[in-house]
Parts: sequence; C-alpha cells; structure tokens
Amino acid sequence: MKIINSSGNMILGGNVSVAKTFFGRLKGLMFRNRLDDGEGLLIVPCSMIHTFFMKISIDVLFLDGQGTVIYIMENLPPWKCSPPVSKAASVLELPAGTVKKTGTCTKDRLIFD
Repeated sequence: MKIINSSGNMILGGNVSVAKTFFGRLKGLMFRNRLDDGEGLLIVPCSMIHTFFMKISIDVLFLDGQGTVIYIMENLPPWKCSPPVSKAASVLELPAGTVKKTGTCTKDRLIFD
C-alpha cells in the first residue's frame, strides 16, 4: 500500500504492509534488521505500541479514524513503549527520520492508496 501525506503531497511509504490480525499486530516489525525508505507497517486497530525485540528505531504516527495524524513519536528506539493514545484508531510505523524528511506534523491528513 502507498501512503501519502496530503498536506505536503509527500509519499510517506510506497511499500507499507498492513497488520490487522492478532498475530500480525503482535509480531509487527519485531526481528527486522532494517526498514528501508518507503517501507512501513500500518497497525489496525491500535492505540499503543512497543518496540520490544526490535533491532531498529522507528518513527511512529498515531492516526484517528479519518487518517489524520494525532500524535507523533520520532526515532523511537528498541525496548520502549509509547503512551496510550486514546483517540488513535491505527498506528503507522516508518523508518526513523521519515517524519523529519517529509515534514509530517499533527493534523496532517494521510491518504491510503
């Protein structure tokens, strides 16, 4: 799936997987050695994540039900937890540095293609 930030017309990820099942959400990006530019994981439903057993840092976007960014965590390292984001419907995990590189901010609306 391709995900575009409509506010700046920037592609956040051209090769984003979706985790909808219990096991898909549980596994997430664990055990990945790297996450290339353009790759990512959309976790649905989700309002809190962890990076236990991960080997890489990631940028994390918490999205409401309309795909609007409501909370951002940049460069979240392995073995950390996010706070619970009560209004989040999903979470987009991207390579560390993507948020800064694309200028993504809260209130930006994402398009899922």
